[in-house]
Amino acid sequence: MILGITGGTGCGKTTLLQVLEELGVTVIDCDQVYHRLLKTDPALLSAIGARFPGTVDGGVLERKALGELVFRDPQALADLNAITHAAIRAQVRRELAAAPGHAAIDAAALFESGLDRLCHTTVAVVAPRQDRILRLMARDQISEEYAAARIDAQPPEAWFRQNCDHILNNSKDLPQFRKDCIAFCGSIGIMEADPRRNGEHRL
Repeated sequence: MILGITGGTGCGKTTLLQVLEELGVTVIDCDQVYHRLLKTDPALLSAIGARFPGTVDGGVLERKALGELVFRDPQALADLNAITHAAIRAQVRRELAAAPGHAAIDAAALFESGLDRLCHTTVAVVAPRQDRILRLMARDQISEEYAAARIDAQPPEAWFRQNCDHILNNSKDLPQFRKDCIAFCGSIGIMEADPRRNGEHRL
């Protein structure tokens, strides 16, 4: 099974990802994939540099220069996403081909990138807005206003509910949400660890 995971910042996807890894699932973090590709994929850098002259210098992406170009120009951002999403999809396909057993794709832009089409089922982790604000403030050491602005720049919870096959609501304490994650994994065929087997997992 290939599970697609998405959700807004501060919703608590990390807990679900930890549970999946404990159950032996191969987790592919698309943010990490992108950052690796920027260091190892000359074709990606070449494509970015061709579309955005001056943003690649000596084989290194000038993130600030690129950001200044794309975040004030919706078409430029769409062009950048088209370049990066294609590279990420290709790499995710390679990693899925090498993955034993179940796999999970963790991507904020799961649907926008087309990665959802590689998945058998999808899940979004959602949480109350104020909980997300407090988590972001604590995690990233940012102000309440900045945390709220980051959340408001992302799709609303209704969007995830409309597009995903499953929803995990992280509105409880951490131990209970972890239990919910384990139960969800079992419900889609990724089995909970059997404590009688010395930490081995039934997958």
